[in-house]
Amino acid sequence: MASDINILLATAASVGFIHTVAGPDHYLPFVVIAKARKWSIAKTSLITFLCGIGHVGSSILLGSLGIGLGVMLSKIKGIESFRGDLAAWAFVIFGLVYMVWGIYRAVKNKPHSHVHYHTGEGMHEHVHTHENNHDHIHRKEKAVNLTPWVLIIIFVLGPCEVLIPMLMYPAAEHGTMGIIMVSTVFAITTIATMLVIVLLLTTGFKRIPFGKLERYTHAIAGAIILLSGIAILLGL
Repeated sequence: MASDINILLATAASVGFIHTVAGPDHYLPFVVIAKARKWSIAKTSLITFLCGIGHVGSSILLGSLGIGLGVMLSKIKGIESFRGDLAAWAFVIFGLVYMVWGIYRAVKNKPHSHVHYHTGEGMHEHVHTHENNHDHIHRKEKAVNLTPWVLIIIFVLGPCEVLIPMLMYPAAEHGTMGIIMVSTVFAITTIATMLVIVLLLTTGFKRIPFGKLERYTHAIAGAIILLSGIAILLGL
């Protein structure tokens, strides 16, 4: 019996790592949004951690309820599949809206030049955008930033497809403690892997000069999130 639970724990760690690395939707949205919105490493880590908690926690809760109420595994898998579709479509819609907004923002704030005349000093050319920085700062301070909340909701909807059938139901043979141990190992591995990948990629992205593409970072972020959602729907 002890060897069986040890095998399950090792499987939980391995599966948690592999399913996270193999799913770009677990980390790319945070990387591109952090780049576009200029989030600090601390803020990016916090949002990634909260999304990871929501992502794993929702499946653990559903699996625990299913096991506790004696629900057949096939029904739980059906619910998880439905949740997966919801999360995928949420990614698609959020990515599409964010991309369109990013394109609009980039076009609206396209840099252009004006010639200014100064008495006794001749003239000079000045390049700027139509974005009113002072007004923009105050609007940003007053506005509620919904992006982190949207990401958290999407990840709560998104299931860990492998957790319940491969780990929790088999662990139920070892009682409540078995379920807790396997779920904990899976959760820690998954969230830790998300954090490490996000931090590595975010640090790398911050060092890459985007130049003239800088104003398109929101549009690029939206496009990548949109593609992530499409990839999930297509089972890629």
